[in-house]
Amino acid sequence: MGFKEQIDTTRLPEHIAIIMDGNGRWAKNQGKFRVFGHESGVLSVKDIVEGCVDIGIRYLTVYTFSTENWNRPVDEVNALMELLISTINQETETLTKNNIRLNAIGDISSLPQKCIEDLKNAMDKTANNTRCTLTLALSYSAKWEITQAAKKLAQQVKDQKMSIEDINEEHFAAQLNTVNMPDPELMIRTSGEHRISNFLLWQMAYTELYFTETLWPDFRREDLFEAIVDYQKRERRFGKISEQLN
Repeated sequence: MGFKEQIDTTRLPEHIAIIMDGNGRWAKNQGKFRVFGHESGVLSVKDIVEGCVDIGIRYLTVYTFSTENWNRPVDEVNALMELLISTINQETETLTKNNIRLNAIGDISSLPQKCIEDLKNAMDKTANNTRCTLTLALSYSAKWEITQAAKKLAQQVKDQKMSIEDINEEHFAAQLNTVNMPDPELMIRTSGEHRISNFLLWQMAYTELYFTETLWPDFRREDLFEAIVDYQKRERRFGKISEQLN
């Protein structure tokens, strides 16, 4: 029996977040340049999106480019930006055909203008799609996101639109980039690293973490299904004891 057949479709995680790690190491293992790994990683993204749609996952967020990634060699950053543009343009029609909405979080204004324009165009074209929301975390930093949220609340207090006493978790979460999404129940990180790496720190307070040695370009939907099966074996207590869940 495959992992897909083991999944209980009545207990699916509504939102899965993925740290797509290992492109560079995969390329090195192939004797190729790092950009070859990134290009191959796009095939994994396509297969994982299709896998999510196939079983009914409503939200998928992929860590596409962090603010720290700007520190990589200029040639690699430029190649990543070109790959992002070409992929968005090539896949927009496919997203629409599959009723998938494209979304983005992060400091989008820091991206090259061409990226911003093509991204906005794709998001506009897919805005009414309802089957699944694919979110790209671009130039994203959770610490940046939390800092921006704090500034927004501080400004509201300064403008006397709310008082300090009014601030609670719900008000804070409403200032985050993910305001219209549920928090992820499952986070997958590939390549054997066991870190969150500044990704959705607030949102992943109760997320189940799944780590695999598989490098991202080798990660396919069967690997996704295996992670979901593992997730469904866990008991999510949220501070309670097992007896309270029955």
